Amino acid sequence: MKIFVTGVNGQLGHDVMNEMAKRGLTGTGSDITEQYGGVQDDSAVCTMPYVKLDITDADAVAQTIEKIQPDAVIHCAAWTAVDMAEDDDKIEKVRAVNAGGTKNIAEACKKLGIKMMYISTDYVFDGQGIKPWEPDCRDYQPMNVYGQTKLEGELAVSSLLEKYFIVRIAWVFGLNGKNFVKTMIQVGKTHDTVRVVNDQIGTPTYTFDLARLLVDMIQTDKYGYYHATNEGGYISWYDFACEIFEKAGMQTKVLPVTTEEYGLSKAARPFNSRLEKKKLVEAGFQPLPTWQDALERYIAALKKEKFL
Repeated sequence: MKIFVTGVNGQLGHDVMNEMAKRGLTGTGSDITEQYGGVQDDSAVCTMPYVKLDITDADAVAQTIEKIQPDAVIHCAAWTAVDMAEDDDKIEKVRAVNAGGTKNIAEACKKLGIKMMYISTDYVFDGQGIKPWEPDCRDYQPMNVYGQTKLEGELAVSSLLEKYFIVRIAWVFGLNGKNFVKTMIQVGKTHDTVRVVNDQIGTPTYTFDLARLLVDMIQTDKYGYYHATNEGGYISWYDFACEIFEKAGMQTKVLPVTTEEYGLSKAARPFNSRLEKKKLVEAGFQPLPTWQDALERYIAALKKEKFL
């Protein structure tokens, strides 16, 4: 099977390419840079085929995908700087990437009659309440520009295609790129205490584990909307930070604060990032390991790569 992957400079795209290589699948990665610009480790993504692609350029997208002739596209590329997306001079660019770029890819997939997988987010919902969001819920009320543009991407995919997967994820961490785990560890090296919100609830997602699921999924015809995070129960960012420092062997003290007390964030953040994942099991897919297990493996990987 031949798969085209966007956003391989990011956390998830990097791991998807590596997962495909493990299975002997043919993969071509793409991103905005001239050459692969992710972490230079010993993984397969550094040696697999790569093409530069600006997904906001409809002609370039169509020509690139038609030339490669993949059996499927896994679309990981996105504007993910949530706070920066709120800047007046950035909104047009964010929409061009998350909505327009996704539409460009969906149109190319439609022309070739191939599968498309779009990676989305819990931010398409309003982030309120305590009930986990169902994959097929259509009560969309994004609370910020990032969420709104990701929703527009979802709608482009679902309106143009029949053979599509829309997979919503949350609280992502991986080896290649910035994330909450790396930030906490860096802060913990220079601070005795750190303030972390305890009223935003969700579940972390390790891209190494998620990549396995996505590659499993793309090889089927079990299309539709899914939610995918690690198992292990719902937690707050405060709970996550405490576990990070414990597993990293650090003595940094974590102080729980409310979102209001924390302040600072330009973009509104969801209080409820709980994603219901039972549809995965119902479709015959293997759930991800617990986030506790994932975090332990991730920190071991950071140490091996000398990031910690």
